[in-house]
Amino acid sequence: MLLGAAATGCGRASGAPPADAAPPAAPVGAAAPDFWVAPNSAAARQAAQWRREGRAGDARLIERIAGRPQAVWLNDNGPGAVVRSLVEAAAKARRTAVLVAYFVPHRDCGAYSSGGARDAAHYRQWIDGFASGLGTHGAYVILEPDAVAQLVAGCPRANSAERYGLLTYAIQRLKRHPHTKVYLDAGNASWIPDERRLVDPLRRAGIAAADGFAVNVANHQTNRVSSDYGHRLARALGGGKHFVIDSSRNGNGPYRGMDAWCNPPGRALGTPPTARTGDPALDAYLWIKRPGESDGTCRGGPRAGQWWPQYALGLASRAAS
Repeated sequence: MLLGAAATGCGRASGAPPADAAPPAAPVGAAAPDFWVAPNSAAARQAAQWRREGRAGDARLIERIAGRPQAVWLNDNGPGAVVRSLVEAAAKARRTAVLVAYFVPHRDCGAYSSGGARDAAHYRQWIDGFASGLGTHGAYVILEPDAVAQLVAGCPRANSAERYGLLTYAIQRLKRHPHTKVYLDAGNASWIPDERRLVDPLRRAGIAAADGFAVNVANHQTNRVSSDYGHRLARALGGGKHFVIDSSRNGNGPYRGMDAWCNPPGRALGTPPTARTGDPALDAYLWIKRPGESDGTCRGGPRAGQWWPQYALGLASRAAS
């Protein structure tokens, strides 16, 4: 249910290039990095098309998406070359790429974003390729949205012990690369409200070797709710773990109707991506789910991960800024 379109090169990454006057970013691992805004995203192409068609107002709204950093989701075979192209482009701009590794076997438990590696060996090979692409440039890596929370909620398709082992392998493999931060996904405050239920699963998944965890990926819980949840979970885990919040579509908070997770109406863009959070445990607000990409074929949307200009326009038009 979270699928983002897989990158096939720099041209598929989200966002438009920052202004020339934007300050250079610190390298990954330094204080408050600036995140990379990649060129030629679906949002950027949409804005350009609408300007050509005379829809200048709509183009300006979509530029609220195109001009901001967003994660690039890797969910196809052979990720190494794509990862390398992304981190090298980000490094050239003196910024930090945000990547999502989304290829675990039995991904999404057969729902809208089903797929992933065919078996454990295939996944380890995939992670090896992903990690090799990082080189020494580093990145922020969000690891396997939903993979742990689905085991807690119930995912009969997945072998729990195997999945925990694969996540542990992925964290350890990725952390071998300098300047790389790894955040294991931990669901959201509405899905597993009692955060204590996640403690043992996250530990079994190797959270000890990660920099922290991610919350609210592709969901719409407010920053306050997500931050409170993150702090509670961090305390329960111990060890001083940090976290990041997906603020891509939480500007109006959660939808109060049925299927609130899937292309809910009336939502808005949230806090723009930044590592300057004012909270020592909260490493960043990130746009992990790329705004304007469908959650799935609910409410008339295209398949998961596909660009949906009408939905994107709604998110942008309701944004505070």
